[in-house]
Amino acid sequence: MEQQSLFGSRELSQPLASRLRPSSLEEFVGQGHLVGPGKVLRQLIDQDQVSSMIFWGPPGVGKTTLARIIAQRTKANFIDFSAVTSGIKEIKEVMARAETSRRLGETTILFVDEIHRFNKAQQDAFLPYVEKGSITLIGATTENPSFEINSALLSRCKVFVLQALDVEDLTTLLSHALTDQRGFGSQTVDISREMLQMIAAFANGDARTALNTLEMVVLNGQRQADKTVVTKEILEQCISKKSLLYDKNGEEHYNLISALHKSMRNSDPDAAVYWLARMLEAGEDPLYVARRLVRFASEDVGMADSRALQITVAAYQACHFIGMPECSVHLTHAVVYLSMAPKSNALYLAYEKAKKDAAQMLAEPVPLQIRNAPTSLMKELHYGEGYEYAHDTQEKLTTMECLPESLRGRRYYIPTEQGSETKVKDRLEQILCWKREHREK
Repeated sequence: MEQQSLFGSRELSQPLASRLRPSSLEEFVGQGHLVGPGKVLRQLIDQDQVSSMIFWGPPGVGKTTLARIIAQRTKANFIDFSAVTSGIKEIKEVMARAETSRRLGETTILFVDEIHRFNKAQQDAFLPYVEKGSITLIGATTENPSFEINSALLSRCKVFVLQALDVEDLTTLLSHALTDQRGFGSQTVDISREMLQMIAAFANGDARTALNTLEMVVLNGQRQADKTVVTKEILEQCISKKSLLYDKNGEEHYNLISALHKSMRNSDPDAAVYWLARMLEAGEDPLYVARRLVRFASEDVGMADSRALQITVAAYQACHFIGMPECSVHLTHAVVYLSMAPKSNALYLAYEKAKKDAAQMLAEPVPLQIRNAPTSLMKELHYGEGYEYAHDTQEKLTTMECLPESLRGRRYYIPTEQGSETKVKDRLEQILCWKREHREK
């Protein structure tokens, strides 16, 4: 007699993503450009006319799921094959079985997950059987097939590009998981739509990550009577990155470097040299100090005086060449220069704003017009189409948009009027003005 799990069945002990794997196109979320009504792949599946193909896309977007849906709807034999665990011997055994089936009038669909992991010889082993019609090959890859799949094999396959799921798709999927009996439908889970959207954004287009994260937050939720409550604090604990922790025994070390930074930032060369001496005389590694100065040169001086970066890098090299105690004068040179230089933290603020978008928003695909297209497949997929070469224009400027659509018009770098950055600010304003005028024409 099979023992029951705490969930009541073995099925419910599987990961949520496995339990909720769609079994039909009606349940499938995303990839409307491929499996929506009237789309090519949808018609091939519905008419059971599947030919050899490659599914190319990031993890968790439905490559394996689509292959399994095809397996359920096709009249062919279906073999699930992993490029990670299989070699030439296994390929030949499967091909022999497929050839036998062909002679009996049966078709075999061979699904190869992570096909890019096969080497040239392994990929070549498929060729005669694909050409003969013994198998219909469906490969899944996260890598560009132009580079990872043999050209002979690639020419015999149709490439379908699967896209990362957007936040709305993932939110819909998560909402379904809360009501489906295979998910948390038998429970009462109190979680806001806002938090579901946070999970969706965190998942970065990956359905598997989204479902795994939802499962984690529900399992860690607060049990209140007959329901599970997921708070924002629980969610943040489950999706946050680990914070760096400093050794508390080294607190004075960080106090001193903080004092040095703040003195230079406050344009106080005397205090800065004093804190430098305190660190070096206490036995601090001069290369550590030099690295911090290099950082300061861009974080606190930046475009107000770009020579600051050159001087601090030179100071680092001097410390590396001659060491203490002689290099103390080179560090003093750099510290005084940084203290007296005009200050701008515009570069630091620019990156922090961009980092926030990069971390909290769904990763946007690179616009097609600024992608490189070294292969014919990539050109067919419109990579590089619409690219405008600035050097071909008199002004060395174009109106081409380089940010993703959802970030169009976003400003990260806002120059100040400190030191040399005044010229940079004037130049940037001229560029932005030119682009506004020419986009309106």
